[in-house]
Amino acid sequence: MDPESKPKFAIHEAAREGHSIDEDDRLPLHWAVSYNRLPIVSLLVQSKDFDVDAQDGSGWTPLMMAASRKEADEIVDILLRKGADVNMKTLHFAASKNNLDIARKLIANKAFARVKDKRGQLALHRAAAAGSVPMMRLLLEAKSPLNATDIDGMTALHHAISEGHGDAALLLLQAGAETDKDQEGRLAIDLAPDAKTRKFILQSAEREGIDLE
Repeated sequence: MDPESKPKFAIHEAAREGHSIDEDDRLPLHWAVSYNRLPIVSLLVQSKDFDVDAQDGSGWTPLMMAASRKEADEIVDILLRKGADVNMKTLHFAASKNNLDIARKLIANKAFARVKDKRGQLALHRAAAAGSVPMMRLLLEAKSPLNATDIDGMTALHHAISEGHGDAALLLLQAGAETDKDQEGRLAIDLAPDAKTRKFILQSAEREGIDLE
């Protein structure tokens, strides 16, 4: 089959066979959500044996997929109405893709900002790595731990600095982020990717009365 025809084929199959599973253990619902096909999703969720939290071979649920897509608000609404589990790392996916409106919706539906993924990361780690200041503010307001470390001993501050996001790093510092070393003995500021970023963060921190070195 031509790879270009696969999405179309999958969506057409979704309309006819609601429970078939492909080689990636994806149901038609996963394909419909992945390609943002609202009418098909609306049809599939009416099935008697519909499982809103069905996972594909990678452990992705339909809500995870929807949370990682732009302009998928209506699909998210449908899945939430069907009782989708908001704490299966859905905030992580929204944070990684900077889907702020969807993240707000998930939190309003009791998604916890304290949930960690397999790498020990919070959604805040993902938002910091992406440099999304509004997303970080939202997660901190939702009581995300500020100084939690992942399996590499890195905090959100480490991730923000290592990706060169000075404004994100400053927000975390203003919120009281600790500047401890990671498992390799590196201070957060030591992870700055270049001299310009390092200087910006150091000068910004100095204006806040924070010593990073």
